[in-house]
Amino acid sequence: MRIRATLGVVTGALALSVLAVPAAQADATAGDTKISNVVVNGGKDVVGGATGKKTITVSFTATDDSGIDWAQAILYHGSDVESSDSGAVANSSDLRATCTEVNATTSTCKSSFTLESGANLINSVAGGWKVWALAAGVDADYVKKENAKGFSVKRASKLTVNASPEPVKKGKTITVKGNLTRANWDTGRYAGYTTQSVKLQFKKKGTTTYKDVKSVRSGSAGALKTTVTASVDGYYRYNFAGTTTTPAVAAAGDLIDVQ
Repeated sequence: MRIRATLGVVTGALALSVLAVPAAQADATAGDTKISNVVVNGGKDVVGGATGKKTITVSFTATDDSGIDWAQAILYHGSDVESSDSGAVANSSDLRATCTEVNATTSTCKSSFTLESGANLINSVAGGWKVWALAAGVDADYVKKENAKGFSVKRASKLTVNASPEPVKKGKTITVKGNLTRANWDTGRYAGYTTQSVKLQFKKKGTTTYKDVKSVRSGSAGALKTTVTASVDGYYRYNFAGTTTTPAVAAAGDLIDVQ
């Protein structure tokens, strides 16, 4: 994907000046136009399931002493937008952002983007993404930012738990099993997330707070298994803290009746 093809809406003298900037000097400015307050997906990580589409909003503030004429944003994964990895690029449906005037010099600009599992979302591009942004003033001043904002795009995770036997006598052994899986964007399915540290937690019946019991490492197919000694009625669950490519997730608690 090349920037000249992507920015089909950029025309005239502005196009020549903006697109002529070499990749090593990707940021560019002419005049007093500024971009600030870039927010992606309401400030939350973008999490994609094994299949389907995710629509997110990007907003930013654009200022120029003559007012803002138009603006545009692009989402991408890679060192720069011209050489984005594996087609990992998202344009808004109308290319240009919708800019709403706040006052004579300032506008709030917004665009919606669609990220689709198996298309611009593949396993190798999970992690850090960037926002490329451009704003132009009525007087033809402009600013272009290669990395106006960084954000995370992650593979959705799931976590299960099953504690047995139920009921159990006090002092006997409880076996707690579970599975940690995450979206595989390449296959369209969920698959085991192996060699990950997961906390086994316990909440005494009648209380509200889970406490750590021990750490368990996920094995083949994301399997989790450990044992504890039965003491009082309560709920066991597994809790995963997440990684740079996968969000945190906690299993629903499984109640154990200790007799």
